[in-house]
Amino acid sequence: TDCENACVQKYWYRGGWQVGIVTFFREFSQNDSLAGRNYEVSGSNDCCSVCGKIAVNPHEKKKIRFVLSWYSPNRGNYWEDVRDENGRYVTWKNYYATLFASSEEVASYCMENFVEFEEKTEKFVRSVTRSSLCESFKDAALSNLAVLHSPVVMRLEGGEFYGWEGSLEQAGSCEGTCQHVWNYAYALCFLFPDLERSIRDLEIKYCLRSDGGTAFRIKLPLNRNPWDFRPCVDGHMGTIAKIYREWKLSGDDQWLKDKWDSVKKMLDFAASPDNPDLWDEKGEGVISGRQHHTLDMELFGVNSWLQGFYLLALKAGAEIAYYLGDEPARDRYTALFENGKKFLNEQLFGGEYFVQKIDLKDKSVTDKFGCSDAYYNEEAGEIKYQIGDGCEIDQLCAQWHAALMGLGEIFDPEKAKTALLSMLKYNYKPSVRNFVNPWRVFALNDESGTIMCAYPDEKTKPAVPLPYCEECMTGFEYEFAALLSIYGMNEESKKIVQSVRGRYDGANRNPLGEIECGSNYARNMGSWSLIPVTSGFYFDIPHKTIGFNPVECGAFRCPWSAGGAYGTFERKKNGDIKITIIFGKISLEKIKLPFVKTVKSLTIDGKRTRFAFEKDTLSFQLADIARSVVI
Repeated sequence: TDCENACVQKYWYRGGWQVGIVTFFREFSQNDSLAGRNYEVSGSNDCCSVCGKIAVNPHEKKKIRFVLSWYSPNRGNYWEDVRDENGRYVTWKNYYATLFASSEEVASYCMENFVEFEEKTEKFVRSVTRSSLCESFKDAALSNLAVLHSPVVMRLEGGEFYGWEGSLEQAGSCEGTCQHVWNYAYALCFLFPDLERSIRDLEIKYCLRSDGGTAFRIKLPLNRNPWDFRPCVDGHMGTIAKIYREWKLSGDDQWLKDKWDSVKKMLDFAASPDNPDLWDEKGEGVISGRQHHTLDMELFGVNSWLQGFYLLALKAGAEIAYYLGDEPARDRYTALFENGKKFLNEQLFGGEYFVQKIDLKDKSVTDKFGCSDAYYNEEAGEIKYQIGDGCEIDQLCAQWHAALMGLGEIFDPEKAKTALLSMLKYNYKPSVRNFVNPWRVFALNDESGTIMCAYPDEKTKPAVPLPYCEECMTGFEYEFAALLSIYGMNEESKKIVQSVRGRYDGANRNPLGEIECGSNYARNMGSWSLIPVTSGFYFDIPHKTIGFNPVECGAFRCPWSAGGAYGTFERKKNGDIKITIIFGKISLEKIKLPFVKTVKSLTIDGKRTRFAFEKDTLSFQLADIARSVVI
């Protein structure tokens, strides 16, 4: 504590029943100070107290700060009880143990820097709460940052980031910074980009196999053999796209070059004869083999969800190849992308939404992979766990990523918008009271929510459809809401987010612990994507460029982050624009502003600057910006 008049009672009185509490309160309420008490041997249920004493006059305010610190330097794989060849429990250091030697050092550091930490926290929070975002967007974006302040995450000895999927009561839920779950977690890449890049480093170093496939869970300790389960399409392809994203956010060309051979190996795995699941068996840019995914089973045949992820990765690979001057790779990935995109938009759109192309009765599909025992329902004569003609919430997921990463169009815009309207019609439930959900109950009674997969009355629902089919899982709902906003349906987007946060309003569920497989679920940080989506944020730090294109007209204010800087974008009522740097600095020479027709002046860090404005882009001499840009 920082209180000058402080005292410490190392031990409460030991006694059965409530005797310790009774004694403590008598001493606390009757005496000027707590008496010292010591026992020679520590007990398993001992309590201690730290008190500060101040005098406060009427209408006067005073503060006492208390810091509660701990120091458990070593961590082990408790969920598998990993031991070395000598039978010793294997441990490694927590990152903070490389910075501090004791809990006392931690407490002193926090107390010495308390004011700075408090001020920075308030600046960050105000950048969101004072923005023009609707209240439900602000609530969702900020509340789910609790994941990064929970036992779900940790930093390894070298500072690398590691996370579970969520938190159960006594342990982490599903180890390994799971590729496909963390695909959705957009907070970390924008707010702590170095930590996000460290995940990519771990994936390449410890999860990439010799055949080009990847394990989608990182095993601890890190020097163990990779997890030997099959690669998953959305996680594998998502990792490729995220390597592109991390490069675009950082501008670190050397980091990208170091990853390029691995990226090509991963991309080529799709059509490789060494891929036992034969994803792109014909090498045509179309995934039709056995496809593991984030809903924990496998799809067969072509579907827009996982085909979209393949196209996303191919587009990212082609862009990287172009930047690095690898023309053969660029041409190869571009050709695969164009062919796959054509197939997706011409063959998989069913009139109202995108469907899975598969004959559920064809047992040869699962026989081909030797998995009919697990995947063929002999009684119904159908393949199990498939989408079929269902309207699935992730059918446009790749377009969400592409829009956020600046990778352009994957889905035909009109068909994508029609599919979103169909999801509003079929998947969104204004009340779930009369809706049957045999899976986990994340919405009940008169609560509203968007289910994973819906089957219109005229469509045949498989006897055993997609896992979690009737659940309302918030990470997917945030993706859906963001897509609605991307395609101009702003009010509908707000309705979806209000629906989610209505289920987590503090009266019925913990507003800081959205649930999927455990609480504080990582996927729910997809809610942060609502911020860059609403501001139309564009980032291309390798080319020293950022941009904004708000989805709504009029005065607007919103936070942004890229290139080592965090700040706010503001469009005032009179059309003036101000970009403020709150933390860090950024090197820029271009700002894209599609909504601006003319620019009269430019001031950078208080200095009038020469500029050119052409085709929605403001250009100026390269500048290291530390405070603001006024347009």
